[in-house]
Amino acid sequence: MSKPDIDALAALDERLRWLASWTIHNANHIRPKVDGVKVGGHQASSASISAIMAALYFHALGPEDRVAVKPHAGPILHAIHYLLGSQSREMLENFRGLGGMQSYPSRTKDAIPVDFSTGSVGLGVAITLFSSLMQDYLTAKGKIGADERGRFVALIGDAELDEGNIYEAIIEGAKHDVRNLWWIVDYNRQSLDATSADRMFERFDDIFTACGWKTVELRYGKKLENALKAKGGKVVREWLDTLPNADFSALHYQGGAAWRERMTADLGKKADAFLSGHDDERLGDIMTDLGGHCMETLVEAFEEAKKDDTPTFFIAWTVKGYGLPFAGHKDNHAGLMNPTQIEAWRDDLGIAKGDEWTGLAGLSDNMVPKVEAVLEETRIRREKRDRSFGSVPIPALPAPEGEEQSTQAAFGRILMDLSKAGGELADRIVTTSPDVTVSTNLGGWVNQRGLFKRAAMEDVFAKAKIPSAQKWGATDQGQHIELGIAESNLFLMLAAAGLTGDHWQERLFPIGTLYDPFIARGLDSLNYGCYQDARFLLVATPSGLTLGPEGGAHQSINPPLIALGQPGLRHYEPAYADELAAMMEHAFRLIDDPDGESTYLRLSTRPVDQPVREDDDWQQAALEGGYWLRKPADGAEAAIVAMGALMPEAIAAHEELSADIPGLGLLAVTSPDLLHRGWTAAQAARWDGNRQPSHIESLLAPLSPRAGLVTLCDAAPASLSWIGGVSGHRVAPLGVERFGQTGNLADLYATYRLDGAAITEAMAEILLT
Repeated sequence: MSKPDIDALAALDERLRWLASWTIHNANHIRPKVDGVKVGGHQASSASISAIMAALYFHALGPEDRVAVKPHAGPILHAIHYLLGSQSREMLENFRGLGGMQSYPSRTKDAIPVDFSTGSVGLGVAITLFSSLMQDYLTAKGKIGADERGRFVALIGDAELDEGNIYEAIIEGAKHDVRNLWWIVDYNRQSLDATSADRMFERFDDIFTACGWKTVELRYGKKLENALKAKGGKVVREWLDTLPNADFSALHYQGGAAWRERMTADLGKKADAFLSGHDDERLGDIMTDLGGHCMETLVEAFEEAKKDDTPTFFIAWTVKGYGLPFAGHKDNHAGLMNPTQIEAWRDDLGIAKGDEWTGLAGLSDNMVPKVEAVLEETRIRREKRDRSFGSVPIPALPAPEGEEQSTQAAFGRILMDLSKAGGELADRIVTTSPDVTVSTNLGGWVNQRGLFKRAAMEDVFAKAKIPSAQKWGATDQGQHIELGIAESNLFLMLAAAGLTGDHWQERLFPIGTLYDPFIARGLDSLNYGCYQDARFLLVATPSGLTLGPEGGAHQSINPPLIALGQPGLRHYEPAYADELAAMMEHAFRLIDDPDGESTYLRLSTRPVDQPVREDDDWQQAALEGGYWLRKPADGAEAAIVAMGALMPEAIAAHEELSADIPGLGLLAVTSPDLLHRGWTAAQAARWDGNRQPSHIESLLAPLSPRAGLVTLCDAAPASLSWIGGVSGHRVAPLGVERFGQTGNLADLYATYRLDGAAITEAMAEILLT
């Protein structure tokens, strides 16, 4: 709208607060309960940000702007779409119910358009920064035009600013000169347990300014500002500016009389001139007129910020629970209005009983057409966009040649071959890594495709003709985004790149590499990316004790177990280069498949002899989680079950034991994750009468029911030992259960019982049981 109707926006703010509160009240006090458990919700956290969201959604946002809404403001977001007609009453009535409106904004589970899922605080904030970077990337590649660009807005609860991932992100953003970002803090100075530390806004200002952001403090609203400019206001401003957060909250809760008593006690006669012009009710109203609740102040600030694309950090002062009976009370975080309180508020708003869900109930006849005009004109009215898949042809990826290869080296060669061959897939790949690009074998790809930066960066060493294997210049046509050492940033970068198909209908194929043990360092961000179904390929290398000389700090143990329990992420651990090539091709297809998911490849630096294949019959089984490298005889009494880099030990043990154990099989597991998924899905299917054997059941079918299994992996033994439970086979699990140490592979494998001797001993024990 060219000239905002402040009164209409303020009326919408009030309606949002009511609808959000009523939605939560209905779920807790009116909807029948079947389990007696509190439904919950956050009336106070929603109320503190309603004006900010009204100003944004009904005035400031453009059609291409995208917003990450603080988790506890989800009811406000749904109320907005309810007023716009893109959310149903049935969904609001089913808040936190099965299939209804979600507790926190969810891209994949909510019916309304949600740009970014939120819930794990801090992550929804930081992903907007990386999405802004991806917008610049796509713009530079000519994939989106100027009219398709927008701002990325994060609505932040002030307690979220305690999350360290936010500061890792803004440091990375400074390196990449990010822009088109608005981060707006709902600075109500209360967290779940306590009142926030005093004057933290000054620290935030310092940090963001140092990283190149503009900071805008919206402290006082127009009414309070005008009062503070009147007679006696100067001394009150000085007092108010230094009032501790806890005191402000308590005074807000107590009301105008408490404000008068406290100012008289602290300021004496100096306060008389200010206080004499206001009765208690008026005084309480003025003193709580903060910038984050003043529509005029908010609109002016947003209009000013639109004048350039500099990232802007707004500190909008608010009161938690604004307008509600428990506003300012330190215990209001999960507080709920009781029926008496909400009925009294309903009456104050002029809403008739029975009209609680009526969108504009309680508004005057004069105000209704003004509000309807704002709703009609609002720029954010858009339907939930269909997700774009299946648009990029995926070529076959041949395995690199070589009798001896490591999977890490093969990964680099496959990418290099793909880069040289060219084509749409190669052009749509974007790689990223937290300062381990070269050591994870992305160096060749970067030499071919270049680093990405909006402003060209010269390779100083190349210019000086200093020999180097790496070409480290950067242009806006590069396809690798180098990150600092922060794994959380890596996963947020992958999530942002993995959502480009949803945000701009331009699918990228993101590949991120890191050291396998450090997956855990960014696990919350990885889970966040998977939750909103961002699509990417995660390549973790090197892994396990097999990274011998590096020692325990770099030797991973539990990532296969992490993958086993992570929805939306498929884990593969190939032993051979041809397995890896098939898995990478399949991973790219999964990225561009409506029913697909992200993929995690756990690779190794150990060179191993490559198998001579007679045919490709193994390939489909490998993609489903495993295949017989050495087929067992029918009724075989034993099998070795092995994974990844330890396959040479498994093969050697198989050759040694086959003479004594007729029909001994060797099962190559490529994905314990997929095998386990298939097994549990088959188990669950028995309830609807569609029980079919899972892949692991079919693989184990030739074995005797009394057969023994020796499972072997360079990871926690539970990664494979569960296979014994599929058909009731006895299991001797070999793996790693304690932190490793430095050493050569022979010494380490012997020390941790991963060598041929350990397999032989375990097999003897299990067959004698």
